[in-house]
Amino acid sequence: MDMAMARVPIIGINDSGGARTQEGVNSLAGYGEVFQSNVNASGVIPQISLIMGPCAGGAVYSPALTDFTFMVKNSSYMFITRPDVVKKVTYEDVSFEDLGGAKMHTSKTGVADFAFNNDVEMLLKMREFLTFLPANNQEPPKSVPTCNDVNEIDESLNTLVPNNTNTPYDMYELIEKVCDEKKFFELKPDFARNIIIGFSRIGGNTVGIVANQPMHLAGCLDIDSSRKAARFVRFCDAFNIPIITLIDIPGFCVWYKSRIQ
Repeated sequence: MDMAMARVPIIGINDSGGARTQEGVNSLAGYGEVFQSNVNASGVIPQISLIMGPCAGGAVYSPALTDFTFMVKNSSYMFITRPDVVKKVTYEDVSFEDLGGAKMHTSKTGVADFAFNNDVEMLLKMREFLTFLPANNQEPPKSVPTCNDVNEIDESLNTLVPNNTNTPYDMYELIEKVCDEKKFFELKPDFARNIIIGFSRIGGNTVGIVANQPMHLAGCLDIDSSRKAARFVRFCDAFNIPIITLIDIPGFCVWYKSRIQ
């Protein structure tokens, strides 16, 4: 990680049971150095964590500090303590999947940005994902040639948004029409679905997309969607990535649960 501070992104491939308890506090001190490196690199170089197996304890703290975390369905897990430890301490029976599976972290906690079907798919998608990112906060993302005609006029945009403000429509359709070659790398698609975030290109240049989704909760903002968007905007700001904001929102959620949060 110290070498990565020489202005190149870092990818962590994680499959670990955590600290080696036989080494006592020395192992914890080692983890502390890793966490310090994560903090020092934040906003300087992109940090990506790939969870490719069961990870517990200290092995999940570092991924939580990185910019993006990706998991594999039915084979990767992230939890502070294993299910057997939870049962001994709290007498709760909980499965690996419910405690820290890919579905749980992509849809409920928002810790993971995406869950892939297998390891190979994850690695191939990471190659594509890296093309959207700069090497560091001093360089712009690489521009990619596009076959799109910048002067093309899409007449369907005139009728995409309904005249009746109470009629929902799918924001994904608008995003595809705006982006180069209809390519959009979405992040956290199953978490806080009332807002959409991800990377795409316009005119060959990387942009971040932030859009309300009228098809879910009418696009209203709540705590989860606000945090989801805010973290993404902070990353784009740190790495000089322009943000396209597509707004169609009635306002903030007003129900009691949101007020408590």
